[in-house]
Amino acid sequence: MAGTRGGAGDEQALVEQWRDMLALHARTQCELDRALHRHGLCASDFEVLDVLAGSPAPDGSCAYRVQEIAERVHLSQSALSRLVARLEKDGLVERGLCAEDRRGVRVALTAKGRTLHADVRPVQRAVLTRMLAD
Repeated sequence: MAGTRGGAGDEQALVEQWRDMLALHARTQCELDRALHRHGLCASDFEVLDVLAGSPAPDGSCAYRVQEIAERVHLSQSALSRLVARLEKDGLVERGLCAEDRRGVRVALTAKGRTLHADVRPVQRAVLTRMLAD
């Protein structure tokens, strides 16, 4: 095959490395889901809360457009919209219109969401530390 370096052994090693990464991701995701389930969350829920908890504005608030969150949590916009609707129903986030673009929607943590994130963050970080120790 033109443009590739090395032989079939190098290619096989590359494929095995890729599959090992996928397997680690799957195992870690399952462990996160298991640990976070006790707190009423799944891994994707926590990722959204974690993104929203980061980089607060000077007034302590932090809001992102749905598109910005989707890029950081690697969910489709439709899947993220459903997740945000569920988090909003649970009182963890609130949605509002973008000041810059009236068609856009911004999402921010509520006080309840910020408290839950702070309580659960050590659990998520402990799972990541354990699973990614290699």
